[in-house]
Amino acid sequence: MNRRELLTCKLADKPRKTGWGAEFYTNALLRTHENKTVRFYDDLIKGKIALINFMYTSCELWCPRSTAKLAKVQKMLGDRVGRDIFMYSISLKPWEDDPATLKRYAEAHGAKPGWLFLTGDDYDITTLRFKLLRLDHPMLDFDPVQHTGMVRIINGSLTKWTMCPLGAMTHQIVDAVSWVEPTKPMSVRLHQNAVKQAKIDQEMRKLQPQWAAFRRDHGWSV
Repeated sequence: MNRRELLTCKLADKPRKTGWGAEFYTNALLRTHENKTVRFYDDLIKGKIALINFMYTSCELWCPRSTAKLAKVQKMLGDRVGRDIFMYSISLKPWEDDPATLKRYAEAHGAKPGWLFLTGDDYDITTLRFKLLRLDHPMLDFDPVQHTGMVRIINGSLTKWTMCPLGAMTHQIVDAVSWVEPTKPMSVRLHQNAVKQAKIDQEMRKLQPQWAAFRRDHGWSV
């Protein structure tokens, strides 16, 4: 590596020779809402970018909101979902959520191809939850009701991880996906940054009249 490569991030990302693989992620057998058997690492993680959250269909508080947000994320990601990005919602109550129940839930929330709802053995799902989204608090981690409103984002090829709250704005979650993607050339990143900055500037100009009115109403200088 030379100084120019270091400062401009021109080195290409390379898949790790010794990735975590099934030894870490496990190859737990899960059932999809389409009633197909899949292995967690080999079929869902390996060579893919994955968005993973935990839920259950009888949840009436966070899960409906989180699932609705993920539906917007899927729409914003477009045809990348099912091609190089995949979405997985794993039930924390597999004794309630069989494939048929998950299928009805997926259809009710408008899930499209590339987004799987999964169930399986309670032990396997608890293991996955501990590996991917544990809170390191036994009273919370062993209680399905206390699931976090977070989405774990993983690049299985590069072993890159990040996480984003599902309460974030849709575009913020989509932006978080880019954090695990291969590093793009500087010219591409500069162009993307300029486009985003132009959008921010446009939004700020639209807010200026409201901001000025707020300041006047509170006796602040405009």
